[in-house]
Amino acid sequence: MRSVLVEEAPQPIGPYSQAVVRGTMIFCSGQLGLDPMTNHLAAGAAEQTRMALSNLSAVLKGAGSSLSQTLKVTVYLTDLSYWNEVNQAYTEFFSPPYPARSAVQVAALPKGAIVEIDIIAFK
Repeated sequence: MRSVLVEEAPQPIGPYSQAVVRGTMIFCSGQLGLDPMTNHLAAGAAEQTRMALSNLSAVLKGAGSSLSQTLKVTVYLTDLSYWNEVNQAYTEFFSPPYPARSAVQVAALPKGAIVEIDIIAFK
């Protein structure tokens, strides 16, 4: 197993890797909608979704892959009423056949975020 750490995505805020690679599988930790240059959270669900997916794209690139190799996405929302905004932004990054996906409402996310996304992909 090897750890992935890229400067183009926010640095971990705890004892975890941005992603780990085992064989051809890549398991990405959840990404918030944080701008990696400023560490500021994007405004709104759509923008946080775009930034989180951009961050995940950078992590996957560092692991030798891309969003097009995504098998499974999990979306964490502090309020499921953001679902339409998330879907709108999501389709800017993925096209059919879409990866499998789950969405869950959570009580809170780090740094006051309203969206967090993690991915499982392959190389």
